[in-house]
Amino acid sequence: MNLKIQDFDKKAQLYAENKWDSIAKPIHSLGKLENAISKMAGIFHSYNEIDIKKAALVIMCADHGVVSEGVTQTDNSITKLVTDNFQNADTSVTIMSKFSGVDIFPVDVGIDCENYENKKLMPFKVCDRKIKKGTGNILIEPAMTYEECKKAISVGINTVGELVKKGYRIIATGEMGIGNTTPSSVLCAAVLNKSAEEVTGKGAGLCEEGYINKISVVEKTIKRITKNFTGDYLSLYADGGGLELAAMTGLFIGGAVFGVPVIIDGFISSVAALMAVKLCDKCIDYILASHISNESASGLILDKLGLETYINCNMCLGEGTGAVAVIPLFQMAAEIYNKMSTFEEIHMKAYINYEKGVCDD
Repeated sequence: MNLKIQDFDKKAQLYAENKWDSIAKPIHSLGKLENAISKMAGIFHSYNEIDIKKAALVIMCADHGVVSEGVTQTDNSITKLVTDNFQNADTSVTIMSKFSGVDIFPVDVGIDCENYENKKLMPFKVCDRKIKKGTGNILIEPAMTYEECKKAISVGINTVGELVKKGYRIIATGEMGIGNTTPSSVLCAAVLNKSAEEVTGKGAGLCEEGYINKISVVEKTIKRITKNFTGDYLSLYADGGGLELAAMTGLFIGGAVFGVPVIIDGFISSVAALMAVKLCDKCIDYILASHISNESASGLILDKLGLETYINCNMCLGEGTGAVAVIPLFQMAAEIYNKMSTFEEIHMKAYINYEKGVCDD
């Protein structure tokens, strides 16, 4: 994709790493949180404070035709039900977000329902950016057209741009779409060259018979979409993906376009990030992972992307819960980075970072 990606500032990242070593505490004692803040320094081109106080969670919502193949416990009607509840603080992630001060922006990009009236990005209000009412059944047909996939990605990119204009400095990704672990497993297997068994979990919960059926659907779909694959990942995405997945991919690319960190949630979000990197490799510098999802394939993707995680609670709820959970950790680390005294300021002999090979003895 032809996009203007901002340059990641490696000098600012190194400056932040050195600043951490000057702060009056044991060297690297905040572990991976220091790495996260240093990466944000590179993202923001910042040689001063790291400001991530204003945070947003974008939840992309859409339906999937493959639900007709019995790959889920529930039918598509639950997608709209839960999406509506994002407006009422009546879901796990909205309760978590209100507690932690993160604004939620639910976006309908493909729910099988009538269009929502609201067309603007407003906290805790569903925004209509519908492309069509759900995808095709990927077992037997493409999820969407090439142009529809591009449009979904553009929705994500433009959403980041709008939020940056509103002053948001860090963006978490979430999704709602009954059946979306199935296209996620298909794409994961196709891109990483894994088997259906390796990448398919039980999603929101399946009996053993249902799980076996889901693996079979994933396996057959992988064969269908990879049969004529020539390396065009956008075509692969249109064939076997989902509207909310593609829109989340746009969020990750948008982070690189508009210069803000974007956080992976769980398995589905990690697939969207993987596809973002396949379409625009430079956006990896703007992506942060949050947690290790209980869906095993999530770890495979994060390893492939070379991203570290910050919490491990065996979560697999989706909706952005893991991404929201890590934001307060990042904000606390930023506060320490911004406000804590240096060794010099408190007239204390500095700790030596022997890992950098520095020793004055």
